[in-house]
Amino acid sequence: MKTVITFFVFVQISILAFAQQTDPPYKRFPTTPPLKLLLTDSTTIFTDKQLKKNTPLFFILFSPDCEHCKKETEELIAMIDSFKHIQVVMATFMPVDKMKVFYDNYKLDRFSNITVGYDMQHILATYYRISYTPFLAFYDKKGNLIEGIQGGLPLTKVLEYFRE
Repeated sequence: MKTVITFFVFVQISILAFAQQTDPPYKRFPTTPPLKLLLTDSTTIFTDKQLKKNTPLFFILFSPDCEHCKKETEELIAMIDSFKHIQVVMATFMPVDKMKVFYDNYKLDRFSNITVGYDMQHILATYYRISYTPFLAFYDKKGNLIEGIQGGLPLTKVLEYFRE
C-alpha cells in the first residue's frame, strides 16, 4: 500500500513540477526558430531550412508601426557594414501590405543579408513569448541561441553578442 501511495505522490509532484515551467519555448529549445515566412513578393516562402549554414543569425520580430522597430532598422542600415557576416531575418505578424510598405520605405532590398517576411503560421510571437516589439534573438553560427531580448537595443551592443 505504501508503494502505491508513494507512486501517486511522485506522479502528482511530477505533474506540478512540469506545470510550473515558465521558460518560453525559445529557451527550452535553444536552436533557430521554426520559420515559415511569406516574403514581400507575396508568393515566396522562406523557411528555417534556408538559413545560411555556419553564419550567425540576428533575428528581429518587429511591427511596421512600432517606433522602436523603425529606429532599430535605421540603425541597422547605418551600421550594415558591421553586419555583413551576420544573416538578419526580420519577421512580423502584421499584415503583408504593412510589411511591404516598411520594406520599401527602408529599401531593404539593397541588403543581401537581410530577409523580411510575414509569420504565416503566427507562431513566433508565442515561441518567443513577446510582450512588445522589437524582440531580438541572437544565434551563433551553429544555430544555437546566444540570447533573446525583449525591446530594442543599441546595435553596438548587439554586435557584442556575436563576438566570441
